[in-house]
Amino acid sequence: MASSASPWGMESLLPDEAENPPTGTSTDAAQAPVQRIQQLLKAKDDTSRFVGLALLKSVLDNTPEIRQDGETVCRLWESIPTRFLDRLLRTGTTTSQKDAKEMLDLAVSVVHTFTLLLPEERRRDERLFGRIPLLTSALLPSSEETTLLILQALVVLVSYPEGAQVFVQLQDMSSLVENAPSQPLALEVLSYAFLNSAAAAEDRKTLSSRIEQMVSSLIASYTGTDAVTLLEFLADFLRRLDKDLLPQNPPWLTTLVDYIGGLISSRPTQAARSAYVNLAATLLQAYPVQMPRLLFSGTQTVGDKPASYLLINLLLIDLRSSFPSLLEQLNGPSYRTTARRLASDFDVVSCFIGYLMRFVDDDIPESGPGHGFSMPPDLLLKIRKAMSETFSVAIEFLRDRWDASVAGAMGLHPDARVGEAKTSLGAHFTISWDSIDDKINEDPLVLACIRCLAIWLREDDNETLRKEAAGLCDMFTELYKASTTGGSGLDFRRPVLVALEGITVSEEGPENLLSHDGWRILVDDLVAVGASGESDDEGFTRGIEIVRILLPIVENERPGSKEEWLDAATAIAAWDVPEDGQSLQATEFRVAALQLVTSVLAGAHPSVRKRYRHTIGAIRGLASRLGAQVGSSKADLNEPLQDVIDTLASLG
Repeated sequence: MASSASPWGMESLLPDEAENPPTGTSTDAAQAPVQRIQQLLKAKDDTSRFVGLALLKSVLDNTPEIRQDGETVCRLWESIPTRFLDRLLRTGTTTSQKDAKEMLDLAVSVVHTFTLLLPEERRRDERLFGRIPLLTSALLPSSEETTLLILQALVVLVSYPEGAQVFVQLQDMSSLVENAPSQPLALEVLSYAFLNSAAAAEDRKTLSSRIEQMVSSLIASYTGTDAVTLLEFLADFLRRLDKDLLPQNPPWLTTLVDYIGGLISSRPTQAARSAYVNLAATLLQAYPVQMPRLLFSGTQTVGDKPASYLLINLLLIDLRSSFPSLLEQLNGPSYRTTARRLASDFDVVSCFIGYLMRFVDDDIPESGPGHGFSMPPDLLLKIRKAMSETFSVAIEFLRDRWDASVAGAMGLHPDARVGEAKTSLGAHFTISWDSIDDKINEDPLVLACIRCLAIWLREDDNETLRKEAAGLCDMFTELYKASTTGGSGLDFRRPVLVALEGITVSEEGPENLLSHDGWRILVDDLVAVGASGESDDEGFTRGIEIVRILLPIVENERPGSKEEWLDAATAIAAWDVPEDGQSLQATEFRVAALQLVTSVLAGAHPSVRKRYRHTIGAIRGLASRLGAQVGSSKADLNEPLQDVIDTLASLG
């Protein structure tokens, strides 16, 4: 500005106390300007009020004892006429008069200061939340410094559900959206606002529509940029959004895939790699029908290669190059960021394998734009080889991670161990690169790694890799057991079952599983699912998978069933069949369980089996009642049930 004079002749009204504080106690000296500020703010003329605001800002900035006095800060905030504050904000955004910028800057600065100084319980104040609309509209005409203050204030306000509700009801967010490419803090405001408003939202369909419009506007504002910050924001925002609030079939999915393809082809930085892979993983989880086709169909090319090939190849390279040094970072500040990126790598690769298997099984149409799967056989062979190499490295990582955090390094000198890890196998010393904060069963990277490895072990006929993975059976069984107890850990049961399905096909697999108490751990879960009246279809599906793993082991056991396996027959014989019917999944589960224990009984030595004649009779009765419920309409269940009944009858 040409002149440094304050608007409305502010200097003439500044009290002498500001420069020459009166004598007396420090409390009296501090309260004198407070009283003067309150008098000025109560005045009827705008000039006095403006001077009062300016003095208020100066006193709060330069008087620590007032800043730290919550009661005084509250009194000062209540002294400010909100209508006058709004008029300053509005004048700064709608007029170009000489002092408009000073008015806006002062009003913003005052609101920003109180968002920081007010006690926590007083920040949830309508007087603050009511300023959100004008603060938002003030973004575009503001200077860079004032824009930053507005965004910082908005972040505080929308972190409360009440403030978030006010924000998401704004009809025009364009000023915030347009600032996003140059001010990443704007993305934080949007994230807090929409996520915090979700819990209290009554009309969730309208909120979902607003989210779709907001994302669409954001994407448009990033046109001409690499959009790395946008992809990073959406990866986090969409992942945390409730499923029913996710926009359905949004038109911007294709645009985001184009952004991902652009980064893949442009020698991405580490930040760009993290952004696009985290977003790809989030979108695949949020849109499991549309996204695999958009990402993996092969219609998008980079040079002469499908973009999907380059994407998967880059992810596999990232995994192989990161694992050797990852354990060294376990207690460093970068581990969580790196682990999240690598977990996203695995999640995307998992989805790619699933998409590829559906194509092989002819579950994906080959015609139509954007449909089917287009990748030359030679590139598929390269990916298969790269996957095998990557999973071999991943198995080494899991082995070392498990040994460090749970099993302990048994041959290491005690002085080199830094603490004890408590497991169901007892207490063991950990070594220095174990995680201080996170247990292995709480590490999302470990879960994503096992989930992806499991799918590949089941789908790819690689005997060498299955043999390597069989060496992890101690880890698999322990993680499975930990997951059955609940608590704060992640649920490893389904991924472990898929992995065991592939491992037990190998020669060493069954022996490794049984030698680590695998039978008891899996059967205990199977029995618990059937005995509980609260089991759901997810539990029944898990039980069917358990039978799929154990049944071939029982049938191939020589010279016959182990005696301890017969305990499963006794436990299952005590099950009840609900009289009011049950879901198809529950029926299939019970039929599968009966097949398992029937095979166990059939393989037992006759002298041992005689002791279980009452159990055999109870299981026959259970099978008969189940058969009566199934009826003749379900031939796929009737046949195995009849086999069970006939086999049990032959056993006497």
